[in-house]
Amino acid sequence: MSNESSVAAEQGTAPASSPSHTPRPNHIASPNNTVSKDTRRRVVTASFIGNFVEWFDYAVYGYLAGIISTVFFPESDRQTALLATFGVFAISFFVRPIGGFIWGHIGDRLGRKQALSLSIVLMSVATFCIALIPGYATIGVMAPILLLLVRVVQGFSAAGEYAGASAFLVEYAPANRRGLYAAVVPASTAAGLLLGSLLAALLTSVLSAEQLNEWGWRLPFLLAAPMGLIGRYIRTKLEDTPAFRELAEKDDGVKAPALAMFKTYRKQLVIATGAVLLNAVGFYVILSYMPTYLSEELGFGATESFLATTIALASYIGFIFLTGIASDKFGRKRMLITASVLFILLTVPAFMLLDTRNFLVIVLVQILLGGMLTLNDGTLPSFLAELFPTKVRYTGFAVSFNLSNALFGGTAPFMATLLIGMTASKLAPGWYLVAAAIVSLIAVLFATESSKKPLLQD
Repeated sequence: MSNESSVAAEQGTAPASSPSHTPRPNHIASPNNTVSKDTRRRVVTASFIGNFVEWFDYAVYGYLAGIISTVFFPESDRQTALLATFGVFAISFFVRPIGGFIWGHIGDRLGRKQALSLSIVLMSVATFCIALIPGYATIGVMAPILLLLVRVVQGFSAAGEYAGASAFLVEYAPANRRGLYAAVVPASTAAGLLLGSLLAALLTSVLSAEQLNEWGWRLPFLLAAPMGLIGRYIRTKLEDTPAFRELAEKDDGVKAPALAMFKTYRKQLVIATGAVLLNAVGFYVILSYMPTYLSEELGFGATESFLATTIALASYIGFIFLTGIASDKFGRKRMLITASVLFILLTVPAFMLLDTRNFLVIVLVQILLGGMLTLNDGTLPSFLAELFPTKVRYTGFAVSFNLSNALFGGTAPFMATLLIGMTASKLAPGWYLVAAAIVSLIAVLFATESSKKPLLQD
């Protein structure tokens, strides 16, 4: 499609040469050209709230890991208890690739709206249930078993959220602003982490250690139910995306999106899985595990650790939208390559500076690491959504994203703690991030630039 036609389509007008205009057969010819600004605002709101609820839980669990380890696991040395807690966190991720296939199938066959409305209900109910599970002192070994079961349900439901919300936004967005619209997804994720960090900081500052262990840690999980109901209500009031509706009207979908993806789009799947690696490891090390790292490994105060991460998260949210805008202007590949190179060069020196135990230095380092991460995170949703055609977009995104997160994201806090214990080096998490950045860089180098082009249809 020509630039003039794309601009005209976004403005809802016909190009001057419309009689001779023939869309490229393997792309969607701006099916969302009639979408109103009000509809797009509601789409953004629904995507933000839903993803916010999904990832609020992950924040709370990560930030309160030290307390949860004492509630659900028998008395043992501190590192063993933490490993067990993060082990449960990691195991819940192993179900996510399965969830990616199932949610991808629902999203590509029945619609993005259907998948997203169901996933938020599952996550909200499971998160609420965590607040109701008795501790190890009350029911013994059943406590960690129930915790694990609930975390598995959460992992399954989360498998469809990030990919679905990204596809939803990209398919509703104007062609020249897909990066900005898709950046709403990581922004809402960070906002969920931010609220979790704020609540954790508040609880650790106003409650005693005894109160936190007995009932205080449960309070954030109770918020999931009302927030989830609000998110579901907003989502059910929206139509499905123009791209999916056009596909459905033409009856051009595939009965088995996963099989079609493996048969025709194997290269895209490998590229996507590798590209996600930096996001998977970086997100959970920098934005979830960091308070635990600062307090448990560097001896920093718990309240100060939460506060430093909260400040970094707030800056991350602002940076993420700038990255979305930049990816629309400069392209997805350039942004992702820049992010990987910066992590390869600067991560280990940044972790060295963290060991100064100076609050201002720690805040600045976390802002730096978060800013570097936004170059990847703010670009990745639009990059992955544009990599696959409409008929397998949800499946391709969900499978690649969740496979990488299951293998390397959910295990990142566990691996960071384990590597520190094995190497006796506090820089181990930094080197782990460097390795992830190298893999992502190689994957992205094999990708084709996808910004400023119509969405793939077939």
